[in-house]
Amino acid sequence: MPGVALLLSATGWVLLALATIGTAYMAFATRVLARFLVQHSPASPRATPVTLLKPLYGAEPKLAENLATFLKQDHEGPVQVLFGVQRADDPAIAAVRALQRCYPAARIDLVIDGTPHGSNGKVGNLINMMRQAAHDVLILSDSDMAVARDYIAQVLAALDQPGTGAVTCLYRGRGDAGFWSRLASAGPSYQFLVGLVFAKTRGLADPCMGSTIALRRETLDAIGGFTAFADVLADDHAIGQAVRARGLAIAIPPLLLVHASTETAFAQLWKHELRWAATVRGVSPAGYAGSFIGIPLPMALAGMAIHPNYGLAITLAALAVRVATVRVVDRHAGEPTAPLWTLPLRDGISFAVFVASFFVRSVDWRGTELTMLDNGRVAAPSEMT
Repeated sequence: MPGVALLLSATGWVLLALATIGTAYMAFATRVLARFLVQHSPASPRATPVTLLKPLYGAEPKLAENLATFLKQDHEGPVQVLFGVQRADDPAIAAVRALQRCYPAARIDLVIDGTPHGSNGKVGNLINMMRQAAHDVLILSDSDMAVARDYIAQVLAALDQPGTGAVTCLYRGRGDAGFWSRLASAGPSYQFLVGLVFAKTRGLADPCMGSTIALRRETLDAIGGFTAFADVLADDHAIGQAVRARGLAIAIPPLLLVHASTETAFAQLWKHELRWAATVRGVSPAGYAGSFIGIPLPMALAGMAIHPNYGLAITLAALAVRVATVRVVDRHAGEPTAPLWTLPLRDGISFAVFVASFFVRSVDWRGTELTMLDNGRVAAPSEMT
């Protein structure tokens, strides 16, 4: 059938053309990332009083170890580490109690309050925690982050820049629960990080991420407090939007935090990444629609199946750029995130998640199914009846 053969051939050329563009983009973006990361310089410890907000939910591998990094800071001023849970039987409480025993001189406070506030459980937790926040500089970060000793110093240095309303931080992945967690961690390390830095440095995006949101209390109050985001799935993005709406900038210091991935099975990886992808699609549809260009390897492989000769050259080029990206990230991280041989599988999963995200109408968050509404908002099952 000549018509089918012609269509198949055309499809192959389109795939290879997109893979070529994507490979060139990733090569350039990797160079941009390398230049950005070498800007890291020491920041002098400061005496500014700081409250670190750490909302928790459930036990995680290395939870206490990750949380402890926030207690090992080179900071000369008072630091309150404020943890929050919503249930008295939350397993995360054990990690907090262990930290209180290990660091008796540190101010470690725990809020146990199940008062509900909207559909976003993490934001509800933060609303309850704020009643005990002692200081005016607030640094919020997710429970699965680990940081270096100069974290507070770097964040405060960025926050003190004129016109800055909030600070957020880049992060790489680290698998803490075996093969699937290492595969999951390769996503933020070798793909998300590259695209994010490229978009930020080219003025295409101004992100605000749950890895870190540092701001002053007066800024938080001016944007409506955490209550304003109680029904927003992408609360970090919405907070950033609200800060920018007041004419303030979101700063990103050139340091890499560590995001601990804990997936033990493919199903967990799929649910987590699908939720993340659907969230990004909801807040930035156009930007997300074009993000597939940063995953050229699957397109090169598919195109090679149709046009082997030219396709092989593009596939090898895509692999070479992929390896270069890995080398840049691993050099700055000080350790590899995932083995090189996992990259084709990692990219295949990323491409599948990209496609599937356009058909998602609900997402799983900590075992709760949330229905996605307009403007990035969500509703819990009880709110849909």
